[in-house]
Amino acid sequence: MAHISYPFKRTNKSVYQKPTSTNTSDTIYWKKLGLPVLVKEFGAIDYIDFSPIEPYYFAATCSVRVQIYDPITKVVAKNISKFVEAAYGATFRSDGRLLVAGSEDAAVKLFDVNSKNVLRVFMGHTAPVHRTFFSRDQVKILSFSDDKSVCLWDIATEGKLSTFSEHTDYVRAGAASPISPDIFLSGGYDHVVKLYDCRSNETVLTVNHGSPVESTIFLPSGGIFISAGGTEIKVWDIFNGGKLLANISQHHKTVTCLRLASNNSRLMSASLDRHVKIYDISTFKVVHNIDFPNAILSMGISDHDDTLAVGMIDGVISIRKRDKPTSRSEEKKGLFKFAPDHVQTQTVDSVDNNKSNNKVSDYDKFIRKMEFSKALSAVLKTYVATKYPEKTAAAIQEMLRRKVLNVAMGGLSEKDIGALLKYFKRNLGEVRFTRTIIDAANVFVDVFEPQIKTFSDTNLLLYASLQQEIKEEIEVCKKVSELEGAIGMLLSAGQITSNRNMMELSDTLAPSTKAQKEIIIDV
Repeated sequence: MAHISYPFKRTNKSVYQKPTSTNTSDTIYWKKLGLPVLVKEFGAIDYIDFSPIEPYYFAATCSVRVQIYDPITKVVAKNISKFVEAAYGATFRSDGRLLVAGSEDAAVKLFDVNSKNVLRVFMGHTAPVHRTFFSRDQVKILSFSDDKSVCLWDIATEGKLSTFSEHTDYVRAGAASPISPDIFLSGGYDHVVKLYDCRSNETVLTVNHGSPVESTIFLPSGGIFISAGGTEIKVWDIFNGGKLLANISQHHKTVTCLRLASNNSRLMSASLDRHVKIYDISTFKVVHNIDFPNAILSMGISDHDDTLAVGMIDGVISIRKRDKPTSRSEEKKGLFKFAPDHVQTQTVDSVDNNKSNNKVSDYDKFIRKMEFSKALSAVLKTYVATKYPEKTAAAIQEMLRRKVLNVAMGGLSEKDIGALLKYFKRNLGEVRFTRTIIDAANVFVDVFEPQIKTFSDTNLLLYASLQQEIKEEIEVCKKVSELEGAIGMLLSAGQITSNRNMMELSDTLAPSTKAQKEIIIDV
């Protein structure tokens, strides 16, 4: 009998590609920030603040120091390390010459930026001070402490002017009014945001955010402020008695900080869910999203949106610098130059075969030779798994279909096992890949459960972290299911009510219809 050869069918990757989307002016504008430069510090990045004067250095508060970075060279220009314990919340004055920071030992310190000398030490708090700001007139300092109080200090005399102790839990957020030196905000872990007026030394407004408050910010008019805590961002109207104007819920983990950008026309929020989201202030709709490799604790952006610095929980600072600074008006004028209406714009994922084909061609060769471990290793290479995750997902799905994924995993090296765990962890929350990753993770447990204790320390940490992320995803799914059920009940109730109303309307109309028939018969 003659041997019949069938053509080899290449792995289908298109099923995992992102849907194409048209580029907006915001998308083009923010993508011009370019690729990030990652800088590693010694501890979690508690706070980032940009100097308001050129060359727009930024202060990153971490561990027992404040590192002042040059955004052009991405290296430390000055190091302020005159802290006995952890430093918190360092911010610049409007002239860029002074810097104030809180600390774990309850002291508030004022520094000269050029000489790095301590000019003032404000003592009076009894617990760590996590946030400090200059007042609108720049001659006073605000401090927010875990002793549940807010203090106002005079720079000239080093004396305490006022103390407000109306919170019932840690105070970790605050903001000075942009229009008045006597008005400021505080946000506490008691879920409450308070507005103070120093002229009367009393609280003039209190609103309940509904979650521990992590960040507060005024809009430039001074009549509206925004609070962030839990997964929600809320917009409040001061002149209307603290009326809630908007409730934004775009993150699925705690929102840690807020910033204004683009000449105060855009709001930015950062979260533990590893996303920075950008909103149009006029509508509070998301206009762009930037992903990061780890949970975000702090964020800062320079004037003209030239540099974005994001601090993460693992001590890494991501610095994105705009290569050719351009104004937003110029971006809008050039929008059609980049994306004309009659041209279908393509995402990176839709440009599939030309640039990346040679990077993953080995995969199909190994599959044809039944060398499944080598095939899996080929698609776990950093370049492929990071830049083209849909190709890795397609390869894993193909092996699941062939029922050889357990064989492929069994032959992986320790390095490849780590790469596989990183891929699972990075893409678990991505809707396109979730089903495939869950199935593959089950196979992973079946294959490696007897020998997990022999993993390297790095892989053990990755495995434990993956387990935690899976638990969190399960909790999110449960909440979504509960919400879906509640919405279903509301819709059902609405349908029943609608049907009843129709029946009542029918009964009401029935007699008049009968009367009309009688009139017709009489005629």
